[in-house]
Amino acid sequence: MSSSYFVVSLDFELHWGRFDKTSPMGSEAYYQMTREAVPQLLRIFEKYDIAVTWATVGMLLARDREDWHRYAPLLQANYHQPKYSAYRWFENQEVSGDLVFAPDLVAEVLNFPKQELGCHTYSHFYTQEKGQCTDSFREDLKTAKNIVKEKLGVDMSSLVFPRNQYDENAIAIAAKEGFTAVRTNPEDWYWKKPQEADLLKRVFRSADSLIPLGKRSSFPLASIAPKTENQPCRIPASRFFRPYQHYSPKMNQLKLNRIKEEMSKAAVKSEVYHLWWHPHNHGYYLEESLGELEQILTHFQFLHRERGMESRSMRGLVEEFSERQ
Repeated sequence: MSSSYFVVSLDFELHWGRFDKTSPMGSEAYYQMTREAVPQLLRIFEKYDIAVTWATVGMLLARDREDWHRYAPLLQANYHQPKYSAYRWFENQEVSGDLVFAPDLVAEVLNFPKQELGCHTYSHFYTQEKGQCTDSFREDLKTAKNIVKEKLGVDMSSLVFPRNQYDENAIAIAAKEGFTAVRTNPEDWYWKKPQEADLLKRVFRSADSLIPLGKRSSFPLASIAPKTENQPCRIPASRFFRPYQHYSPKMNQLKLNRIKEEMSKAAVKSEVYHLWWHPHNHGYYLEESLGELEQILTHFQFLHRERGMESRSMRGLVEEFSERQ
């Protein structure tokens, strides 16, 4: 009997994922709540037997500013717009370490079953912004792998591109650096070229999380096959799990219904459903936000019992695919 799979990947960033968009001033409570959310997420995943890929920004593993300097690669992206450089931003900021460093939390991930530590690049690297180059991206990935190997003894094999920016060249570099799985975007037009996300694209992405506007979100396991030899498996995202909105209970319910309906269709069709979000999305309304997650995972358990749906990390899905070849 064909199996269906539920994949979860998290973009673990803290303020490295928002430095070029939002000031850190006044964010201390938000990130403190995020830090509290991480161990709660891990316990929830253990409770529901969920495998998860934690795609982690390498800079999170630094202990402090001095440690951060020690790992910084000599070759860095020379973006045409300096605001995209995490290095330039941090050099000119007085920022609380709790907003940008979390080696203890990253290490905690490995203390829980079925949790994979994946890569979200070292510096939240944007592969499609002008000024970056092949060599700087390669050095960024090497640095990310180095700090994780040195501090935690882990060889990462799954990669999530920051801001979902990638092209064939970036995927080829990832393969050369040893990554066997990358998360890719849905095929819908409003997910193409995310670095050019205009208002219309953003509106369609948001609306599609509530009502069907795009293509089917699940996909056959066989479709993740590498396009050519020595390429990684491409695991498309199915749905971004949007944050809890305190002002709109109806919107929250529509969002949850949409995810559960898509999961059910994947189970019926024996396909893969890939849900993703950021731990900092739980930075507001933590109790309500985690309550929504438990509704989704309770539905997964129902599909596991009734339809045989299995939970896999990105690495786990690649292993499943390889075994079936």
